[in-house]
Amino acid sequence: MSHKAGFVSLVGKPNVGKSTLMNALVGEQMSIVTPKAQTTRHRILGIVNEPEYQIVFSDTPGIIKPNYGLQESMMSFVNGSLVDADIIIFVTDINERYDESDVLEKLKNTSSPIAVIINKIDKSTEEYVKAKLAYWQETLNPKAIFAVSALHKHNVEAVMNFILEEIPEHPPYYEKDALTDKTERFFVSEIIREKVFKLYEKEIPYSTEIIITAYKEEENINRISAEIIVERDSQKNILIGKGGEMLKKVGTYARKDMEEFLQKKVFLEMFVKVIPDWRNRKNYLKKFGYEE
Repeated sequence: MSHKAGFVSLVGKPNVGKSTLMNALVGEQMSIVTPKAQTTRHRILGIVNEPEYQIVFSDTPGIIKPNYGLQESMMSFVNGSLVDADIIIFVTDINERYDESDVLEKLKNTSSPIAVIINKIDKSTEEYVKAKLAYWQETLNPKAIFAVSALHKHNVEAVMNFILEEIPEHPPYYEKDALTDKTERFFVSEIIREKVFKLYEKEIPYSTEIIITAYKEEENINRISAEIIVERDSQKNILIGKGGEMLKKVGTYARKDMEEFLQKKVFLEMFVKVIPDWRNRKNYLKKFGYEE
């Protein structure tokens, strides 16, 4: 029996719904989903396995013009995902204006089949959706265009069918029971980072990195220690909050989600540490997994 396998990269600007779409396609919560832009920092693989195929989805950081070292590393993940993709899913938002011609040039020059996904159509009119479909057909001339609502899973199945038609015949790239290439430690750190994004305002979430310093699996409980890295003392004070209240809230919400994710009791302790300007320091970017 023939077997299909391939890499599918989801690319697009921040906050267009790439992570929501990937989670809908994979059927698992793989990527952080919050209303704030730029929540995805790493390239996260989500693997869908069936007896006759394996699809390796790649959720990438939103395409931006980088302002500091961390963002430059994030954009290198995007460029890498364009190079090795068997299929490119270009996600755009129904209300988005697109003037990044360099991104469009890269997409026009790729040999991989491209599908344009116009997301969030539940926030629009039929006329406007038609106009957008025509615009993208003319601008990119993709292999397929889909108008979807990833949040409501509208038309997501059609996207999946397109992928299954286009992926090449190939043996599986990963074990057939693999869900992702990331470790439990990675997802545990992402759960904490998601809570920081949801509970804090302004620059706090963007200045934060989560490091799992200890991860001990016992029979009935996982004992996890984490450091929340920030860039300034003032951020540390906001993160901890009066009498430690805010940090306690992060811990409560994070532990609840970890227990659901790991299907096990979790003991979580967190500390806040200041590393000035870590987002621009190559040695820290490398240590935190953003540089090769």
